[in-house]
Amino acid sequence: MSSPPAYPGIRISGCRALGAEGSNAESLDRLLPPVGAGRSPRKRTTSQCKSEPPLLRTSKRTIYTAGRPPWYNEHGAQSKEAFAIGLGGGSASGKTTVARMIIEALDVPWVVLLSMDSFYKVLTEQQQEQATHNNFNFDHPDAFDFDLIISTLKKLKQGKSVKVPIYDFTTHSRKKDWKTLYGANVIIFEGIMAFADKTLLELLDMKIFVDTDSDIRLVRRLRRDISERGRDIEGVIKQYNKFVKPAFDQYIQPTMRLADIVVPRGSGNTVAIDLIVQHVHSQLEERELSVRAALASAHQCHPLPQTLSVLKSTPQVRGMHTIIRDKETSRDEFIFYSKRLMRLLIEHALSFLPFQDCVVQTPQGQDYTGKCYAGKQITGVSILRAGETMEPALRAVCKDVRIGTILIQTNQLTGEPELHYLRLPKDISDDHVILMDCTVSTGAAAMMAVRVLLDHDVPEDKIFLLSLLMAEMGVHSVAYAFPRVRIITTAVDKRVNDLFRIIPGIGNFGDRYFGTDAVPDGSDEEEPYTG
Repeated sequence: MSSPPAYPGIRISGCRALGAEGSNAESLDRLLPPVGAGRSPRKRTTSQCKSEPPLLRTSKRTIYTAGRPPWYNEHGAQSKEAFAIGLGGGSASGKTTVARMIIEALDVPWVVLLSMDSFYKVLTEQQQEQATHNNFNFDHPDAFDFDLIISTLKKLKQGKSVKVPIYDFTTHSRKKDWKTLYGANVIIFEGIMAFADKTLLELLDMKIFVDTDSDIRLVRRLRRDISERGRDIEGVIKQYNKFVKPAFDQYIQPTMRLADIVVPRGSGNTVAIDLIVQHVHSQLEERELSVRAALASAHQCHPLPQTLSVLKSTPQVRGMHTIIRDKETSRDEFIFYSKRLMRLLIEHALSFLPFQDCVVQTPQGQDYTGKCYAGKQITGVSILRAGETMEPALRAVCKDVRIGTILIQTNQLTGEPELHYLRLPKDISDDHVILMDCTVSTGAAAMMAVRVLLDHDVPEDKIFLLSLLMAEMGVHSVAYAFPRVRIITTAVDKRVNDLFRIIPGIGNFGDRYFGTDAVPDGSDEEEPYTG
């Protein structure tokens, strides 16, 4: 991965021309001299996680910081990397404010804001003592865990989930719990040392330096540390003169020459921010890919995969299919016979779990050699909303089963699936996971759900995709992308029409089950997601 060309000679509303030489060229080779002693960094918004609300709500729209873009091809792989913006500058220069302004102006649904403040190193006992007395230098490059920063940013650019530390600025230590983040259209990485490592620079597609007058930065620090941290004015000024200002002169200001764009006055420079937004938009346009169209056009003329298991079509099973497929069937009957099919499907799926021999003693005092589950635990994960209708059947046959949920919503403009929400049990990577959906058409939503489980370290061969009805296209798509996922259904229909409806199909399962109105185009696809 290489950085894009710089933007030489730009000067807009005070936006400096690029290429100005730094005063310490040698230190720019890798700005990592020995640790000194320093200040306590301010607390700021670090990033999104699965439990946090959207980052920004504006008068026109909501910009989400949870979810992943639909940049996956028919093989289940991400086709384009996310666009990564590096935002550097001195302490209290307004980097976070500029980042939020960029996010709001971009008008893209998925954004990650990653702060360097999350990646301070774990301090030794001696360093902890220094930090307590404001004698540890948090403005020095060695105060940051660059290896963790680089590995985290690499995974985010690839669309993988990452764990980000939560830093406690009061105790100067990492908290026990870490946040989970997911790749997005745009990743904004901000921090005072954002340009202080060669490998990190190579991961940034665009580098922005926020240049704010030192007097303004000092005033901001005074206001923040006194009002938010209860410090006295003498201590703040002493810390600034001893650590913050020297670190800026030696390590931060020289990196200005590495930036593609320098933005004086920070958030007040709206012209420069507009310029940045225009460039990012042009980059995102090159990353567009229609997942469902790619799946529909993929070659499907192959025998059904060996990983597929279809419930035996007995007269009883075929009779229940006849009832639930009939458009004249009442809602009560539709629910009743759907539940019966779900119970049979779950029972059938459990037969594929690993079992081992075990010996028990009967009430008559005799040994009986039987079978017992050879795994650690079974977890069910439903794809909302229709997938949750299968949860009662799973609970009825699996005692104390854990349940997770995933919400995959269709983008109404692009028709592509997007991950909006998930709630998964802890340590799910050790479990056999039964992924539940009621209909699978193209397989796009199912593939995204499988990606989520793989991101959480669930082994592919421990994932069981269950669906009442699947189209051959969806079966082939999932099996080709994830050849070790077990696919289990009660029936497979041959066709999907131009609107991605299963033919002959079952109709919109969610609308028929919950008694809600059908979507305007009458699609078989489940709302709010697309299967």
